[in-house]
Amino acid sequence: MDDHLLALKVMRLTRPSLYATLPVTNDSHDLPGNLFNEEICADLGTPKGLENFSLGNLLMLPQSFGNIYLGETFSCYISVHNDSNQTVRDVSVTADLQTGTQKIPLMCQSGENIVAELMSDSSVDDVIHHEVKEIGSHILVCSVSYTKENGEKLHFRKFFKFQVSKPLDVKTKFYNAEDYLSDEVYLEAQLQNITSIPICLERVSLEPSQNFIARQLNMLDNGCSLVFGEVNCLNPLDSRQYLFCLTPRAESEGDKKLLKGVTSIGKLDIVWRSSMGERGRLQTSQLERMAPGYGDIRLVIEEIPSMVTLEKAFLIGCRVWNSCERTMDLVLTLDNKISQGLWWQGISGRGLGKLDPGASVELNLTALPVRTGVQVVSGIRLTDVFLKRMYDYDDIAQVFVNSDEIPT
Repeated sequence: MDDHLLALKVMRLTRPSLYATLPVTNDSHDLPGNLFNEEICADLGTPKGLENFSLGNLLMLPQSFGNIYLGETFSCYISVHNDSNQTVRDVSVTADLQTGTQKIPLMCQSGENIVAELMSDSSVDDVIHHEVKEIGSHILVCSVSYTKENGEKLHFRKFFKFQVSKPLDVKTKFYNAEDYLSDEVYLEAQLQNITSIPICLERVSLEPSQNFIARQLNMLDNGCSLVFGEVNCLNPLDSRQYLFCLTPRAESEGDKKLLKGVTSIGKLDIVWRSSMGERGRLQTSQLERMAPGYGDIRLVIEEIPSMVTLEKAFLIGCRVWNSCERTMDLVLTLDNKISQGLWWQGISGRGLGKLDPGASVELNLTALPVRTGVQVVSGIRLTDVFLKRMYDYDDIAQVFVNSDEIPT
């Protein structure tokens, strides 16, 4: 194939890095004397007064294409230069970015944007920017078409392939409020830096869905500063944990049944910067929670001591809620065969009376600890008289049993 008259060059635009040195020094009484120290001081990249510091005061241009992370802005400089001694006409330059799912036009020179004439030793230059929103392989396809002096139309393309990686590993957990009257949802988000460089988290916020209002719980008492400090820097493989509280909006609180079935919570919006200040933004997909399934009956522990004394009875305050749409007649049974460390005291098999839909009844239970250590609260049974169905409640709480008397 004949050589083309035009040359296409593409260069990625990134910020420079600090020039790094490898200081090697020794004591002046050693055999090399001051030779190493003199060489360090003579290095142009060594900062004065910090000769043994590895980072210098000069900036170094990128030596390679580098890494591109999801959420960063990919910028590159495209230049088409006329290397010949001829004048070419109708020069058109296009650039497309091909991902695994789509083809994105980044640069288009057609119609009015076509360069009518390109003289010898002249060039067509442009800078393109694109926020990377997909991970995996990306191919930058640059196409150039032009017409020679003899009317021959020529066309050529070049391909530049690069990989886009994830900068952060995001893991989420949801917790529903234990209080039956509360519809709050708590979101725990763990962010881990999986790049090879330190990054700074500039902002981590939660954009809630239309049913909730979000509140961040990582603030100090003044409400202005994060617990992580003013500069929230993450070294490679370091993690940060964020906690958010989602409260239902006033217009959504009226329909409890609908609110319990809401699974869409919102999106995490994360803004970060590299060590040289390059900005990246990462937004998760819609976060989904499992709708809380409480069944027909819900038992909530309202009051229980964290530490008790061996062979000294203590009280456990509970509340039973009717979560179904019919009236229930319940019978309470206490089973001492489940837990070996706590024995129930009181009447087993007593009726709690009729419980209307959405209503609750308070229970005060007495337990006797017979073993030391951490003991679980188990063995509570509620029976629906009408359907003859039993609901078991085991491992619903823990207490620490101490052999010595607890000081008051």
